[in-house]
Amino acid sequence: MSNLDHLSREQLVGMLDDFAKNWLAHDGLWFQAIEAKHGMDIAIECDREGWSRFSAIEAKRIMKRHNIKENSGLEGLKKALNYRLYARLNTQAVTEETPESFLFTMLECRVQVARARRELTDFPCKSVGLVEYTEFAKTIDPRIVTSCVSCPPDPHPDTYYCAWRFTLKPIHSTSR
Repeated sequence: MSNLDHLSREQLVGMLDDFAKNWLAHDGLWFQAIEAKHGMDIAIECDREGWSRFSAIEAKRIMKRHNIKENSGLEGLKKALNYRLYARLNTQAVTEETPESFLFTMLECRVQVARARRELTDFPCKSVGLVEYTEFAKTIDPRIVTSCVSCPPDPHPDTYYCAWRFTLKPIHSTSR
């Protein structure tokens, strides 16, 4: 392991940003390679499979690093969402709805912005997002239900790219 003690905070934060950008670039290049060889449907299927596994791994590592307890409900999920790797690259927001739910919106998505710059349509990431956000949330707390408000290919307002609602299921007593 390399010694990072000599680096300034600014250099370390810069490295973190570079790591996030490199990870996202690799993810995109991997996807494009699968798409070129097997088509969009197979690439999305493979992407869903990868995200289903990665999201749980990422959630567990975030929980450990930031002392987020298992079954920590919506508060634990809100905290964990801020530490996801792409949170360094995208602009996201949490809107409180009720004590049992909140809305998570991706205001600016690096992938979608890059596609718009190249005058391409939005990447249809909804089926991948459903797997990704569901697995991430249920790793934090299995009582959390994830639902999609809007995600490409769905139409969305100009103010965000996708929106997800996280709801904490009530605990039902089984005692008589």
